[in-house]
Amino acid sequence: MNVTLAVKQYISKMIESSGPGMKVLLMDKETTSIVSVVYTQSEILQKEVYLFERIDSQNRDNMKHLKAICFLRPTKENVEHLIQELRRPKYSVYFIYFSNVISKSEIKVLAEADEQEVVAEVQEFYGDFIAVNPHLFSLNIQGVSRGRSWEPSVLPRVTQGLTSVLLALKKCPMIRYQLSSDMSKRLAESVKQIITKEYELFDFRKTEVPPLLLILDRSDDAITPLLNQWTYQAMVHELLGLNNNRIDLSRVPGISKDLREVVLSAENDEFYANNLYLNFGEIGTNIKNLMEDFQKKKPKDQQKLESISDMKAFVDNYPQFKKMSGTVSKHVTVVGELSRLVSERQLMEVSEVEQELACQSDHSNAQQSLRRLLQNPRLSEIDAVRLVMLYALRYEKHSSSILPSLMEELNRKGVSERHRKMVQSMVEYGGKRVRGSDLIAPTDAVAITKQFFKGLKGVENVYTQHQPLLHDTLDQLIKGRLKDSQFPYLGPSSLRDRPQDIIVFIIGGATYEEAFTVYNLNRTMPGVRIILGGTAIHNTKSFLEEVTLAVGSGGDRTQGRGRPQSRR
Repeated sequence: MNVTLAVKQYISKMIESSGPGMKVLLMDKETTSIVSVVYTQSEILQKEVYLFERIDSQNRDNMKHLKAICFLRPTKENVEHLIQELRRPKYSVYFIYFSNVISKSEIKVLAEADEQEVVAEVQEFYGDFIAVNPHLFSLNIQGVSRGRSWEPSVLPRVTQGLTSVLLALKKCPMIRYQLSSDMSKRLAESVKQIITKEYELFDFRKTEVPPLLLILDRSDDAITPLLNQWTYQAMVHELLGLNNNRIDLSRVPGISKDLREVVLSAENDEFYANNLYLNFGEIGTNIKNLMEDFQKKKPKDQQKLESISDMKAFVDNYPQFKKMSGTVSKHVTVVGELSRLVSERQLMEVSEVEQELACQSDHSNAQQSLRRLLQNPRLSEIDAVRLVMLYALRYEKHSSSILPSLMEELNRKGVSERHRKMVQSMVEYGGKRVRGSDLIAPTDAVAITKQFFKGLKGVENVYTQHQPLLHDTLDQLIKGRLKDSQFPYLGPSSLRDRPQDIIVFIIGGATYEEAFTVYNLNRTMPGVRIILGGTAIHNTKSFLEEVTLAVGSGGDRTQGRGRPQSRR
């Protein structure tokens, strides 16, 4: 089970089916993202695709020497654009591929518009999702709920995305959902409806153990998206924002023109692929080793590479090194900026208190650490708010809760009213009343060992005690201990054997920390293959937006608009 490979194979098939000759790839806004995440422009150029156009672009030239490969979502707008295109075709022949099921009536309308008989093929290729990593997919949708219910326009889109993943992976699964979440049940029923309606599409070869789709709700674990991260991919998203594998570095002090926007793709970047899940200290060491190898070939001007700033200076002094290894200069810039932000925002100290709040049960210690940190003038507004949110979730029902005085402290620090209101919104979204599972263990029975990471100078020790709730849920599921009373099956049948192929989907968004958990389970559990998906992939900023849209500002629970996830 590999979502990246599934989408790549669909795109290769489209291009090959059109035969030899020069081609244009005609896409919409969403399929542009779907393609760009798995293929670079240069890779597609090698397949004789010389032009990339948007179907909604008004000023395209007539190019009758090109074949058009159309890869589009089956929306009313796209069908309308295609009708206009076919009435006045700009290209010699059209191969049309929809990323999901399209109705017979819409096919008929397209056939009627094709008066010049330029359409060679119409097919459905189910790549209706963003394949972020081989075991991770996203639908890039923010604001999926109104209170505890679906934003009406979003449920059909999420259903389409999830069923297309099942079709791409050739899985007709049994479905389990989180009972405490009405949204999970609604989505489970909606997916089942499509499977029943399109039963011919889902008629795959039966496996001994049927695949399983598990639908969860983000509100069951609001702690994970609030934590700072220390593995490479997760850290980049948390501090810089990864949007379809792209990072906007334009605000980085003294950034060169060619590094204002960089692409981080494990498919085309060996260093990134090898360091995706390593911690910050190890990444620094690995970059240092790469650069020292280069230095050995350059005996003159031996420079010591002690810290990340030394490395940045080294790259600037050797333009030929930049040319030889653009990849390394890109990663030196990214790691350098991460290092600057960690230092500027004192994230080591922040993370330490976050971990204490998330994992320990000592209220007295927690409140002392938190008060001490809130008095630090260098603590940023977002970090102050997330710490208080973690406290509010962790000690919501504690008899000695100091939340009111922490809120006053935020006010004294000059934290905006909008951010202060979000603390209450977070409790409404993911508090005890809402949760179906035991997110916060009642006792401190399991002593968690702190893992210390040592690395470069400037990358101090840091520990990561926290494990997402998803880890326990999947562990219980694989061992056959996940309670039917909390996660019922949809329909009468249930799985007797240990599940082998598991697709987990989180309504309200997944995180890179959870993706790391799934990666580790795939590595350590022989015979089990897990794919994780979410309506979005969150960092703290995007998660706070999700919560605000769900709960509504000032506790109005009817607000919320489903919309594509914006760049952050």
